[in-house]
Amino acid sequence: WFDKGIVAANVIFNLLILSFFKYYDFFVDSLIDAFSYIGISLHISTLSLLLPVGISFYTFQALSYTIDVYRGKLPVTRDIVSFFAFVSFFPQLGAGPIERATNLLIQFERPRSFEYNDAVDGIRQMMWGFFKKILIADNCALVVDDIFGNYGNYPLLLGAVLFSFQIYGDFSGYSDIAIGTAKLFGIQLRQNFRYPYFSLDIAEFWRRWHISLSSWLRDYLYISLGGNRHGKFRQYLNLIITMFLGGLWHGASWNFVLWGTFHGVALAFHKAWMSIIGRKKGETSHGIRRVLGVIITFHFVCFCWIFFRNADFHNSMDMLNQIFTAFRPQLF
Repeated sequence: WFDKGIVAANVIFNLLILSFFKYYDFFVDSLIDAFSYIGISLHISTLSLLLPVGISFYTFQALSYTIDVYRGKLPVTRDIVSFFAFVSFFPQLGAGPIERATNLLIQFERPRSFEYNDAVDGIRQMMWGFFKKILIADNCALVVDDIFGNYGNYPLLLGAVLFSFQIYGDFSGYSDIAIGTAKLFGIQLRQNFRYPYFSLDIAEFWRRWHISLSSWLRDYLYISLGGNRHGKFRQYLNLIITMFLGGLWHGASWNFVLWGTFHGVALAFHKAWMSIIGRKKGETSHGIRRVLGVIITFHFVCFCWIFFRNADFHNSMDMLNQIFTAFRPQLF
């Protein structure tokens, strides 16, 4: 009975709520700016809405439940308390990992008991998360804020590299804290980071970085768009669209959109290159080739982080201009 109409209505309803709170002001401002370029002044008021805490995460989790039920991966739950506990489980609500009903909801539906070893392991993982967040991310942030705030006086590439460690410490640290806290309640959450900066290529990076998000985008967006089932060009376009929307999911800013689009183009280029040289998924390189691949991938990721870090698009353009003109030989 769980037909396409119910699924479509549920998906649209969830996305409308997310779009209204998170993107209404962004789209209004963008529309006003677009018309101003052709000399038309629009008078549309923004709402300056307060964003509900965790709305991006519980929206994605609610959507995954609906789609998984429709695809037959799990039955409809009759336990409304367990369902809302799954959607709003507080440890991972603010920064992930994004959970699936096939993992988290079923844990709420069955009896649990306190396990001493799990609690000890959870506290250990929480401490590791606090170490990443407080000692690594917060200390990097002091230097990064100074560099990005005065990028005309500092080497911007250093700021981009330090920000890469800051954001890893933030995101993976929060995930470790969430996973460890959940273990105190007898709940097992999914691993979210797996040494992403040691990735050979951009595809491997997204198999290691924010795994719960990248796998969600793959399973519910990329595959729904057609995945790789309609030819090479359509596959590359689906990758770009998926990452474009993934960037927009991170925040209502054209900087996030560009960040996601750059990654989408890189994934499409990588997929095309693997097809040209005949390398299959899962095959890897060793020795100097892997070292070079890790270095190139890391620097590309750092380059993209410049857009992620900035709140203003024009600042990003100024920074890129500084980076590329810094290496120009001064002949006069």
